[in-house]
Amino acid sequence: MAHSSDFHGVFPYLVSPIDERGQILTDVLGRLASDLIKAGVHGLTPLGSTGEFAYLNRAQREAVVQATIEAAGKRVPVIPGVAATATADAVEQAKVYQKLGADGILAILETYFPLKDSQIESYFRAIADAVDIPVVLYTIPQFRISDISLDVIARLCEHPRIRYIKDASTNTGRLLSIMNRVPRMKVFSASAHIPATVMLIGGVGWMAGPACIVPRQSVRLYDLCRAEKWPEAMKLQRDLWRINEAFARFNLAACIKAGLQIQGYPVGDPVPPQAALAPADREAVKVILSDVAKLEMT
Repeated sequence: MAHSSDFHGVFPYLVSPIDERGQILTDVLGRLASDLIKAGVHGLTPLGSTGEFAYLNRAQREAVVQATIEAAGKRVPVIPGVAATATADAVEQAKVYQKLGADGILAILETYFPLKDSQIESYFRAIADAVDIPVVLYTIPQFRISDISLDVIARLCEHPRIRYIKDASTNTGRLLSIMNRVPRMKVFSASAHIPATVMLIGGVGWMAGPACIVPRQSVRLYDLCRAEKWPEAMKLQRDLWRINEAFARFNLAACIKAGLQIQGYPVGDPVPPQAALAPADREAVKVILSDVAKLEMT
């Protein structure tokens, strides 16, 4: 299976370009995906948080995944997000995305009522049992009633297809605990973490929305970390952190969609009831992008 043995590096969380009638703009998505690959990213993740998975229907989600896989053309792995409140729904999504040609699955647990550890574990296990491609666990406690405990992570890692975790907790100490307790589990950070710090302690990369609008700089940061050029990496990280701060301040999809529109990608507005950025906020994103674009790219 192409790419299945090792995911690492920068995986942008793609936006889901959509028009006001709800049609997925597959041509825009394809161009964005191809441009990101040309910029050097190591993989693509449609239907992450920035991809508005919670606001799309089944047909829209499948259109996003299919367009991304077609645009990637096996040049880099595509790891779509699977998210559901019901296990059967998540299993069905994972099977469909594998059929479409996904190289892995990013597994997200949506919860409406709190769940016990054993129930959380069985949800992720069911997804991994349903496919024969690697599964990345996604933990994002600020949006979830139930999160994945260290004990559950350790047990899930015994599953042959669960090899990775993408953690958006902002808690780098928790990442170190995961690495110490479950050395086999490879850790991706989120934009909520400081990616260079996560790389320093043993992370393998990051999956994040901001990489959509600063792909070359993100890849440069990853390369500096891999080369253990920590002073240079931290200087670039400090400069790039302004994008992460903007991302944290505004709605995720609205911020990245505004950034992409500024860069010439007609990706449409976020799905209602979300809304596009206010003009002043959009201007703030524009200023940050123009400053980041001037960063030394040597």
